[in-house]
Amino acid sequence: MTISNEDDLNKLQEIGRIVANTLEAMAAALEPGMTTAELDTIGRGLLEKAGARSGPELVYDFPGATCISVNEQIAHGIPGSRRIEAGDLVNIDISAEKNGVYADTGASFAVPPTANAIKRLCRDGRRAMWLGLRQVAADQPISGIGQAIGKFAEKNGYTLVRNLASHGIGYSLHEEPGEIPTWPDRSERRIMNDGLVFTVEPFLSLGANWATDGDDEWTLLSDPRAPTVQYEHTVVATRNGPLVVTLPG
Repeated sequence: MTISNEDDLNKLQEIGRIVANTLEAMAAALEPGMTTAELDTIGRGLLEKAGARSGPELVYDFPGATCISVNEQIAHGIPGSRRIEAGDLVNIDISAEKNGVYADTGASFAVPPTANAIKRLCRDGRRAMWLGLRQVAADQPISGIGQAIGKFAEKNGYTLVRNLASHGIGYSLHEEPGEIPTWPDRSERRIMNDGLVFTVEPFLSLGANWATDGDDEWTLLSDPRAPTVQYEHTVVATRNGPLVVTLPG
């Protein structure tokens, strides 16, 4: 999607606010003892109330309104009977559609009590995402995103999961540009055109380099097993820099 008129931008900003507000509410409700299915039900209700439809459910027939991944799970976790426990690391990823336009956001949350290393990982995962977002601007190289995030990760002793990439979004949940690396990639030669819409979602880890298949057809696990966080925004590349559309409000 390339934003070329005010109507498309308004639609993108509307669905961006919806997924951001849903993420904020689910994070506030997160507590030990609840199941991931119960947390997902909260998200579904908020999306439906706002007139939005779950992206993964609509596009891929995913068995849940949101993706909720716990500990060794790092992406596409299916909401179900798993109970959230104190000390868990929980990722919530929300994408949705309204008026033919999609937005995508996500974040990881540590359930107290939390080890200092996990607190730092969460703080630095968010910092890594914003470092990547600050590279977004019309006529700039897409590779700058991964280079900035990779430099930060290496400096601070983290690894990056290198087979889960950012992606274009807008009229579809996943569209061109596909496979945007959030790690240094010398083969990346594309340029951000003015109005281009995509996600920035690095997976920062205390040791994992890859995502591997879990026991079902959806869930992805860290490889090697290590605490891993993901933070994600949907952004528009403009001549004035990044326009982040997935902020609550």
